[in-house]
Amino acid sequence: MFTGIITDIGHVLELEQRGDLRARVGTGYDIGSIDIGASIACDGVCLTVIALGAEPQNWFDVEISAETVGATNADKWQTGKRLNLERALKVGDELGGHIVSGHVDGVAEVVGMTDEGDSTRVTFRAPDDLARFIAPKGSVALNGTSLTVNEVNGTDFGINFIPHTKTATTWGDTQVGDRINLEIDTMARYVARLREYE
Repeated sequence: MFTGIITDIGHVLELEQRGDLRARVGTGYDIGSIDIGASIACDGVCLTVIALGAEPQNWFDVEISAETVGATNADKWQTGKRLNLERALKVGDELGGHIVSGHVDGVAEVVGMTDEGDSTRVTFRAPDDLARFIAPKGSVALNGTSLTVNEVNGTDFGINFIPHTKTATTWGDTQVGDRINLEIDTMARYVARLREYE
């Protein structure tokens, strides 16, 4: 489990197709504190660490299954791409965002961007089957970041990014047309499921 609070910005060092896609991610994390088999959310995708190293910088390797590649934006990852990183939640950690599983539900598209003072309002288009789970003032995880929805208009929804979020994550790199990993709020999913039985 994760909180959607990004704790490092990594970048893709290498990509290799070996049946599954294997990625080497450069990180600022202390690799001495990471175990093989640990879970790290990479742009919101929960991935398992299979190797670690420190040359020429700290890095960890993950394998990404074909199913995960097809369900996320990992099919567009390239060497040098910056990734939002978060290590798995530990008992006693502060829950500053919301409960995030790292299981991406689908891919949203950036369809608009407008500067509002120092902040940026970004409009996303959700897949039709996921839009019903997104509500104003509700939570979503986008590329692993816990965010609050400002408004919803059909399948489109808006998020306001303050300057801190744009610098502490990869959101400062965002452009119209980008494909974004979307995880809907777990509570919204269960509420919708319960309503089916009313």
